[in-house]
Amino acid sequence: MRAFGGWQVGTYDPAAAETIYRSGCCGRLSAALLASRGLTGPREAEEFLREDTGLLQDPMLLEDMAPAVARIRRAVEAGEKVAVYGDYDVDGLTASALMTSWLQKQGLRCLTYIPERLTEGYGITEEALRSIRREGVTLLITVDCGVTACAQAELARDLGIDMVITDHHECLPELPAAAAVVDPQKRSCPYPFKGLAGVGVAFKLVCALEGPDRVDAVLAEYGPLVALGTIADIMPVVGENRCLIRQGTRTLREKPLPGLDALMRAIGLDKKTLRGTDVSFSLVPKLNAAGRMGSVRTAFDLLMAEDPEESARLAGELCEMNNARKAVENRVFTDALEMLENQGNVESPIVLASDTWHHGVSGIVASRLAERYGVPAVVICLEGEEGRGSCRSPGDFCLFDALGEASDLLSSFGGHAMAAGLTLPRENVDALRERLDKLYRASEGAQLQARIPVDFQLEDLGLLTLKEIEGLRDLSPWGVGNPPPTLCIRDVRVDSITPIGNDRHLKMTVSRDGARLDCVFFGLSVRELGIRAGTWVDLVFEPGINEFRGSRTVQLLLRCVRPSRQPEEPTLPLARRFFAGERMLPVELAMIRPDRNDLARVWRYISSRSRRFAEEEDTLLPEIALRAKVPSFGRILVCLRVFDELGLIRLQEQEGGLDIRIPRFAGKADLNESKILERLR
Repeated sequence: MRAFGGWQVGTYDPAAAETIYRSGCCGRLSAALLASRGLTGPREAEEFLREDTGLLQDPMLLEDMAPAVARIRRAVEAGEKVAVYGDYDVDGLTASALMTSWLQKQGLRCLTYIPERLTEGYGITEEALRSIRREGVTLLITVDCGVTACAQAELARDLGIDMVITDHHECLPELPAAAAVVDPQKRSCPYPFKGLAGVGVAFKLVCALEGPDRVDAVLAEYGPLVALGTIADIMPVVGENRCLIRQGTRTLREKPLPGLDALMRAIGLDKKTLRGTDVSFSLVPKLNAAGRMGSVRTAFDLLMAEDPEESARLAGELCEMNNARKAVENRVFTDALEMLENQGNVESPIVLASDTWHHGVSGIVASRLAERYGVPAVVICLEGEEGRGSCRSPGDFCLFDALGEASDLLSSFGGHAMAAGLTLPRENVDALRERLDKLYRASEGAQLQARIPVDFQLEDLGLLTLKEIEGLRDLSPWGVGNPPPTLCIRDVRVDSITPIGNDRHLKMTVSRDGARLDCVFFGLSVRELGIRAGTWVDLVFEPGINEFRGSRTVQLLLRCVRPSRQPEEPTLPLARRFFAGERMLPVELAMIRPDRNDLARVWRYISSRSRRFAEEEDTLLPEIALRAKVPSFGRILVCLRVFDELGLIRLQEQEGGLDIRIPRFAGKADLNESKILERLR
């Protein structure tokens, strides 16, 4: 969460929004949001809002689906012993449970193998294959893994095991030699929707096995698993996934699996009002905790459980594991922050490694670091001469491609653009840091401070009503490709600020034009915000509803707060006259002449940000004025020009914007050498 920062504010066509609204498919606020996201009329809006199974594509369009179906049907007819090989995250767990359940219902003897994160790591191992063969397995079906397992596929063939691979991860040029490789990411695959989760691909396989007339029945039975895995793996919430998540979440509310029902009771979730965010922030962490803490089978057994007492016991164990996971995660995160403490500006990918860290929380810690610093983060747990790491990217930097460029340093890697995993020799950690730094700096815009994407600026505060905000839920579920609505309003007055949660969070009330709004900012204290009541501010927020003791009120979930523009500030025109070379009175020069404290405060603030940031002048100057406690815009501009003159920064001013770059600078600047300050004396 950031109190300040640049915004990237979108717009929308009011005529398109009005047309969508008048069609009756949604409210005014929802219509404006749809228009801001490129929908131009009622037909597009209605198509977007669809959630019926007509959105689901024919599973036979997936390349290799026909041989996959044929091989599994042959196993069913012959009564072969089959193994499902999954992954330890929620996507892999739900895919494993779905595939195992279907095979068992066909009367097959089915073994489910899910590797332990801490001892085996991701993917298929030689030891696992040999163990599976000793159990008499002749067909191995992978879910959420296997698309890069070329050597393992050869070993399986030598052992007498056929493999049907189902996956959704990025593919390498060489594919495993298996009976079938079903993955929408295959370059030759014609399947039109590439965003399926691993559990989504497993679902499509079962649909193909059952036949086109049984799609609704398969979704009714396995929908909760598909929704859970798709949400957990942060897949794009559009097209097929929108249907799968909405239908699956509805079934989760109305007729959940016994294990998930017990887990919801254990954590106090009301299944009748369950939403996608409850799945993301409540159910998923508990299920993931099992794999992170070295007991992945507990989560799988919960998903497969049918007995209520057994379900309750397993749910309790997962909650205990999650509490232990939180403690370990916080310790590793604190260690990571201490490592970064002496680095100053964190402007390049973070690559940290330790012999004492718990690999089960490396992904979460990498995510927190990437969010906090706005750069990709790699957290590596060392053991002996090897390290295993998790990678997360906060923006447009593609981790999978970057790791491919650094593959000569790695033992293995895999994943997606924004999240990946790797193993490497201990001795290559520093080289990986240098390689990622080089790739990151070469990527377009990587050095620019990330801007907060805003759908549009809301002019009419009267649209922030309970009815309009409730209507936004029809556009959910939110996620990649369909993010939660993020709006901004300008020039509102802060009426009050109150610390909550032991001053870890804050509440605000703001007003404008007779409208008064309640706000909450989680993860930011009143002191960190640095704004007092009576200040005029601009806000970025997500519209929300606060429910407390039966009362429901509008509440804005703040994402960013910054001082409003102050066009009446008098010293900026004086500074412009000075730099234009005009003659000025001594009193005018005194108004824009910074002292050493002004220069020090402005430098401390801008040097605490990223090494490059570009923002509108009427946004950046008020922000510096507030944070550096230098109230004169003219003095701030003079400070920036002095820093530029002395080589401390490179400043570009154009079209009302300021572009500031801080080069790698060794040594100190002498203010006495500034010609600008000399002219002001």
